[in-house]
Amino acid sequence: MVDWNSTRREFLGAVGATAVGAGIVPLTAWSQSAVPQRRIPSTGEMLPVIGLGSSKVVQEVASKGPEPLAAVLRAFVAHGGKLVDTWPRNADNDAAFGRVIAADDLRDRLFVTTKIDQAGKEAGIAQFRETQRLYGREKLDLVQIFSLTDLDTHWASLKEWKAAGQTRYIGVTVAESRLYPQLEAFLAREQPDFVQMNYSITERDVEERLLPFAADRGAAVLINRPFMNGAYFQRLEGQQLPAWTAEFECTTWAQFSLKYILANPLLTCVLTETSNPRHMEENLLTATGPLPDAAARRRMRELIAQV
Repeated sequence: MVDWNSTRREFLGAVGATAVGAGIVPLTAWSQSAVPQRRIPSTGEMLPVIGLGSSKVVQEVASKGPEPLAAVLRAFVAHGGKLVDTWPRNADNDAAFGRVIAADDLRDRLFVTTKIDQAGKEAGIAQFRETQRLYGREKLDLVQIFSLTDLDTHWASLKEWKAAGQTRYIGVTVAESRLYPQLEAFLAREQPDFVQMNYSITERDVEERLLPFAADRGAAVLINRPFMNGAYFQRLEGQQLPAWTAEFECTTWAQFSLKYILANPLLTCVLTETSNPRHMEENLLTATGPLPDAAARRRMRELIAQV
């Protein structure tokens, strides 16, 4: 079995040694400008291309306390990250998240999102108000309708909240291909600021049609499941990276998928989920290096099809 944590550690150690030997500023001293940024079409605001999907690390607050969450967030912002995608789950955990992001060194450096996943207008309003309270933020950066739940009902609410200044941006998410036709129909009649969808080297259903359509409609695109919630690594267990991936400085399978995704100019930000600060650093570092060209991406798809 491949030890993915060991692979990441070896990669980061090699990078650090090379950087010191070449007189390059090491990873832990990055400036925020090191991470590439892309534009939110509706406003022109820039976002770093790597974000944090925080469900796992927030859920772990109950068993591990808030310190691991705080460590990941501090590594995230120290190395150029900004967008933190959240999903209301447990009130105690969400309250702990709110206390962490209220710290002086984090409060004004994060782009915080939330989701509505309850059916019914009043249930959606109550969920949003609870999130505002638990996060300690009267204004959220982005409110999304999770998996198009009760879409028309909640979309009216989201537009009201945006008009009232309670959220800066509004959007929708999908996580299942069966919802793609409904999302496409929604995009044809509405113009959300953001759309979130699954996309990776092993999950490319949105590549040809939905991703370009969302971009054409002026939506910023958040990418979920870059590693298919770990199934990607299980699929590649025991496989060695081919030598040609060195052409775009790819040394881990995590980088392999991230670099494939980031090479697509239509997306805005990729949500990587981790509770390990060093893994967070590696994900951000990946975005600063060279990306595969069209020919290399074709080889990457061919390779994945064979494993």
